[in-house]
Formats: sequence, C-alpha cells, structure tokens
Amino acid sequence: MTETMNEATTDPTCIFCRIAAGSIPATVVARNHQAMAFRDLNPQAPSHILVIPLRHVDSLASADNPCEVGGALALAAEVAEAEGLGEGGYRVVTNIGRDGGQTVQHLHFHVLGGRQLHWPPG
Repeated sequence: MTETMNEATTDPTCIFCRIAAGSIPATVVARNHQAMAFRDLNPQAPSHILVIPLRHVDSLASADNPCEVGGALALAAEVAEAEGLGEGGYRVVTNIGRDGGQTVQHLHFHVLGGRQLHWPPG
C-alpha cells in the first residue's frame, strides 16, 4: 500500500520528504505503509540504510505517533535481515538535534552493519 503524500504530511523544503514523494531519486530498498528505506549516499559502514517515516516528523523528540515510529523500526529490522546483517549484528541509530548530530530535520534511523561497530561511537 502506498500512502498518498500531501501538504498536511510533508514539508516541501525537506529533502527526505522529497525523496519519499519520489521527486528526488534514491536507491529504495524497502517500503511499508508508514516508512521507506533507502541507501545512504555517504555510507559509514558496508551496509548503511536510512529509514524514514513517510510523514514529516522533525525528530524522535517530536514524534507523536508510536505506530509510525514502530513501523519505521519494524522496517529497519526487515532491511537489516534482508541485508544479511542478522547473524553478525547491526546498529540502529537516530540523531536528535544539533548536539546529537542531526543534520536533516526529518526523523530517520540509520541501519549500519557489515563490519565491527565500535563503542562509544564518537
């Protein structure tokens, strides 16, 4: 099922909203009725996929729909399994605000794997 994007659910200035709407190309790897997943253009691991809600949400701090966040996280787990990351492990990360490292003001989860991920991340 494809959700219809409209003015109430998108920000026309947001790059991730434009990717979700199909007006900016991306290598989409999965999609459900609440979220989509696509390859990061600047990968930090052999597998680096971004999972975004289809509706514009600034960050996890302003998320108001637990089902929407859950749908995005469920898609992150599906993508990790499809990438073959389940056995070796992977990391799912979201950055919130400037000090948290958020550079795009649209909630997104990074699915990272395919190599040893060290802690603390930095």
